[in-house]
Amino acid sequence: MTTPFPFTAVVGQDDLRLALLLNAVSPQVGGVLVRGEKGTAKSTAVRALSALLPTVDVVSGCRFSCDPGSPDPACPDRPHEPGAFEARSARMVELPVGASEDRLVGALDIERALSEGVKAFEPGLLADAHRGILYVDEVNLLHDHLVDLLLDAAAMGASYVEREGVSVRHAARFLLVGTMNPEEGELRPQLLDRFGLTVEVAASREPDQRVEVVRRRLAYDDDPAAFAARWADEEAAVRARIVAARELLPSVRLGDGALRQIAATCAAFEVDGMRADIVMARTATALAAWAGRTDVLAEDVRQAALLALPHRRRRSPFDAPGLDEDKLDETLEEFGGPGEDGGEDDPDPGPGGGPGGQPAPDEGPQGDGDTAARPEAGEGGEPQAGPGAGEQSAVRAGEPFRTKVLNVPGIGQGAAGRRSRARTEQGRTTGARRPQGALTKLHLSATVQAAAPHQRARGRSGPGLVVRRDDLRQATREGRESNLVLFVVDASGSMAARQRMSAVKGAVLSLLLDAYQRRDKVGLVTFRGSAAEVALPPTSSVDAAAARLESLPTGGRTPLAAGLLKAHDVLRVERLRDPARRALVVVVTDGRATGGLEPVALAGRAARLFAADGTASVVVDCESGPVRLGLAGQLAGELGGTAVTLDELRADSIAGLVRNVQGTSRRAA
Repeated sequence: MTTPFPFTAVVGQDDLRLALLLNAVSPQVGGVLVRGEKGTAKSTAVRALSALLPTVDVVSGCRFSCDPGSPDPACPDRPHEPGAFEARSARMVELPVGASEDRLVGALDIERALSEGVKAFEPGLLADAHRGILYVDEVNLLHDHLVDLLLDAAAMGASYVEREGVSVRHAARFLLVGTMNPEEGELRPQLLDRFGLTVEVAASREPDQRVEVVRRRLAYDDDPAAFAARWADEEAAVRARIVAARELLPSVRLGDGALRQIAATCAAFEVDGMRADIVMARTATALAAWAGRTDVLAEDVRQAALLALPHRRRRSPFDAPGLDEDKLDETLEEFGGPGEDGGEDDPDPGPGGGPGGQPAPDEGPQGDGDTAARPEAGEGGEPQAGPGAGEQSAVRAGEPFRTKVLNVPGIGQGAAGRRSRARTEQGRTTGARRPQGALTKLHLSATVQAAAPHQRARGRSGPGLVVRRDDLRQATREGRESNLVLFVVDASGSMAARQRMSAVKGAVLSLLLDAYQRRDKVGLVTFRGSAAEVALPPTSSVDAAAARLESLPTGGRTPLAAGLLKAHDVLRVERLRDPARRALVVVVTDGRATGGLEPVALAGRAARLFAADGTASVVVDCESGPVRLGLAGQLAGELGGTAVTLDELRADSIAGLVRNVQGTSRRAA
């Protein structure tokens, strides 16, 4: 067995270690979501925690780790023999991103259930994690239906498996820990709220600390056992402190003053629902027990807020998690509380002068050096000569709105999502087929119909149905898949004219919000001046796309053909990486093209490449004014797609209803 990296040997990451330890003291806190860039010891710290957890007593032979002192009355392995138990280490179970539903919750043998009336149940990962840790690396990449099952089990403390009227229930109480890199996409806000605490981690910028990280890692890789032995005393001390804090926890008093501070803080930060209040109360109590106290102080409430509230404050998908610590301190001071002593318990703001020691530079919304360093057209100066001629500074996006649904036609088999029709394991039943491999979703009526003609030949004598393996039928289901939505945005001077770019960005931002809600991947190609560029390669991080869109400058010529060719190349590469994911190309332009010989004809030839591939597409027509050339509609025809105006894109528009994006059927079928 591989020797884990010692928890106490992790350098820095104080918030991460504290959040994990608080959940070890009080699993009712609700788990931890660890957000941060790659290579920041997220997984290392989580895996190391399992070695610190106290041993657990389990009923001997029970596959569901029942507590011998209070065994689960609904345990599938019951009845348990009294007095038979064994002590073992708490388990840490990892849930792979690509796991199936049966692997998570367990599998029920439907064939034996029908033919023998026996509940033959094979436990899943939820059963293995009972009374231990369930760790989900890259939890933001986990399919939605698995996340729902996971969090439901975490909330109820039990897992249910139901198949065609046959059900199995078992206890599933575990410490839920998830790690994620925000650059690869976010969790939905309602799922973020189900994690008790969240911490942001980042690599240290201090050379001495980075040197120590490298030194310890190299020593561990050279001899893991010897390295762990050097930290054995520190590990034993933390383990003993966890046990002591658990024993002290029932004696900790959460007074009315602390409760009032908790309620006032949650109200001040406008968090939804009451879960935040409950999590803060449990976290503050665990903090007091960890410190060896029986009273909750103001400093416990403050630290609990910093861990429990940041991820619950997101008011829209593009808001970064965070907490205004000045506002937090003002709220705690206003409502008083236990341990209040003139604010002396508050942490030192640090040398930076801002919250947490971070500097607080006064930057405007467009405060990047690239924009400030170059002259801008229309600002009283002459445009800069050269490739950036006519360039204007980025404009803010208009207010987003709810858009109409744009679907890829046909039925796909891509990753689970919420946009286009697809054959999936979840969804409505549309038919039946013979199972290929293990049976997962039984189609009961089709199975009965297949078995019925053979009952006499099989010697059926009683009321039961004689079912053979060949009779079983797998249900085919239709649900929704996620797609790759590739935005091709015209950022040329013609789009900047008549102050249209703000409305155009607002429309693209609205489509990005729709893509976020439908769990799509997104990419962004822009064209202006003399060339096109991939502003954002296909990614699950819609936040990153929104940030790139916000800083997008405009001006110059309109190389429409270059933009389409660049987008076609992006799709070609992405099909090699993820052939099952179908694409939807959204071209945002007024249809004008400039530069070179016959630019409109050249753009038409580029557009026909998409039609030949069968790529679904839509053109958002940004043309305005009394005189319309209709070039966007012409481009949509060349693409084999649909044109829609900015007004028609709105869900509440009565101008028309966009349901399916028309595309050739070769790739869509």
